[in-house]
Amino acid sequence: MEELRQWLEGLSVQHRLYAQAGLLVVVLVLAWVANFITKEIVLRIVRRFVKKSKTQWDDILDEHRVFTLLSHLVPAVIIYKSAPIVFIDTLGGGRFMEVASVIYMIVIGMLVVNAFLSSVIDIYRTYAFARRMPIRGFVQVVKIIVFIAGSIIILGFILGRDPTSILAGFGAMTAVTMLIFKDAILGFVAGIQLSANNMVHIGDWISMPKYGADGDVTDITLTTVKVQNWDKTISTIPAYSLISESFQNWRGMSESGGRRIKRAVHIDMNTIRFCDEAMLAKFGRIQHLAEYIDTKKREIDEHNKADNVDDGELVNGRRMTNIGSFRAYVIAYLKHHPKINQNMTFLVRQLKPTECGLPIEIYVFCNDQIWANYEAIQADIFDHILAVVPEFGLRVFQNPAGADFAKLTDR
Repeated sequence: MEELRQWLEGLSVQHRLYAQAGLLVVVLVLAWVANFITKEIVLRIVRRFVKKSKTQWDDILDEHRVFTLLSHLVPAVIIYKSAPIVFIDTLGGGRFMEVASVIYMIVIGMLVVNAFLSSVIDIYRTYAFARRMPIRGFVQVVKIIVFIAGSIIILGFILGRDPTSILAGFGAMTAVTMLIFKDAILGFVAGIQLSANNMVHIGDWISMPKYGADGDVTDITLTTVKVQNWDKTISTIPAYSLISESFQNWRGMSESGGRRIKRAVHIDMNTIRFCDEAMLAKFGRIQHLAEYIDTKKREIDEHNKADNVDDGELVNGRRMTNIGSFRAYVIAYLKHHPKINQNMTFLVRQLKPTECGLPIEIYVFCNDQIWANYEAIQADIFDHILAVVPEFGLRVFQNPAGADFAKLTDR
């Protein structure tokens, strides 16, 4: 190179221009040939190797065009190296081409790093623990830093100044920078807190009514959390809102092995009464209730005999009631139900009587967590319970409707 420079300097101005024009053509041809060889031969060999390899990470790098972007550096390096010679003493042309080549290589470098970091996210997602600790937000911070640093270096080359002096000048703009990147900074802080406290994973079902979100988390980025709702719409929640505001995460339900059924049947209190012998005989023939009736009957008889209770009046001593027998039947029915998780909270209880009757609440857990299956199981259980209520001499409370008043009019 030095010999070529000396040879050009020894030529006359006119001959030097002709030589430089010829060298420019040669350099452009060399750059084109190098670009052709890199893309048509080297890249094909690399892609063939990628397809044959058993690892998945190189396929992901190829999908994000990391190797393709790297190939753009080859012709730029050739132009950068040859610019001082081709454009010697040509009104700063060499300097212009050098700076243009460096800027081009920096831009390509930033795009390569961006593609590589995107590949890192996809490679990371192939591991099971990626759902528990997403890194997309952190990678986006690195991308922002890379692009800011690259932009400062490019600005330094254009202005002919040291990039560190330009960076020092930005210190006076800290307040403006904080304002511009407020969401990114808050999102970054939120991402650290969400990961450290194990609050949200990709795939979690969360509910946040303020933002109309009720569905699965599909993505966690630096500034936003995307939720695909059950109606297939997408809700976008600011990441920092998950720290500063309340939301409901249903992951605990998914990991517990059960999904709660909590619903009450309201019984008309006018139908509650003591059981007579005929009722007890009828209840004794019910499969799930027979053992309870026999056991309870012996227990009450022994208690009443021990206390010398006068059997002439039902109010004396202990007596079985139709509502108690109904509650015992519901417990036995659910105990034998194959879709109820018997190892989790199991309650069939009375709630406070209201103007709508006496609520008998079923509080159990279904062992099938799939939404459609859960709803079907819950419906089957209450279909049966509502149909059984009249068998115990009880009536479900229901506010009178137009048809009820019509019957009174007909009378």
